[in-house]
Amino acid sequence: MKVINLSEQNSVLNTFLSEIRDVNIQRDPLRFRRNIERIGEFMAIEVSKTLDYQPAEVQTPLATATVNTITDQIVLATILRAGMPLHQGFLNIFDRAENAFLSAYRRVGRNVHGEEQLEIVAEYLAAPIIEGKTLIVADPMLATGMSMEVGYLALLKHGKPKHTHLCCTIGTPQAVEYLRKALDDREDVTLWCAAIDPVLNEKKYIVPGLGDAGDLCYGTKVHLSDR
Repeated sequence: MKVINLSEQNSVLNTFLSEIRDVNIQRDPLRFRRNIERIGEFMAIEVSKTLDYQPAEVQTPLATATVNTITDQIVLATILRAGMPLHQGFLNIFDRAENAFLSAYRRVGRNVHGEEQLEIVAEYLAAPIIEGKTLIVADPMLATGMSMEVGYLALLKHGKPKHTHLCCTIGTPQAVEYLRKALDDREDVTLWCAAIDPVLNEKKYIVPGLGDAGDLCYGTKVHLSDR
């Protein structure tokens, strides 16, 4: 699995990252969502540089022009709900792509020794056939890597992709290594991170990170157990 950390190079992406981290700017959910979307647009353009192209003839009002166009059939997938703005950013660029949606959530259980154990539960998947296509999975926070793994493996039930691009806004070294092992370091998978932060705390939040991306996009959620 190839890993690309886009923040290692100076670009306008770093401006978007600084704004989604800023606690003052985060107070405006519209701006937060739009910055996540812009990160998706930026990453989509970077991913597009790795795709296959062929010449196409285009008739202009004056003559015929030859333009190299993408030949890959693209499927954009996201994990609800936090992934929606990042997904939309990719869709703004790959506007003819097919789309897939997966619901997943964290559940804390206990192992055979009675110790707390985090697991990711996937409940809903709507996806097209993926066989031979280019799969892009957008999930903004790559904390443990478990959600991305669950989503990717669920999508494989719809066929084997030509290549898979796993795309996140902020990841951790732990998640990167987890995915390397979980996916057996597959050569047909590329992991794209806008940034990789150093720490995953005891509550499985990325530090410095940005907080809960889903809550910042769409408001806080109520758990029935909290009532």
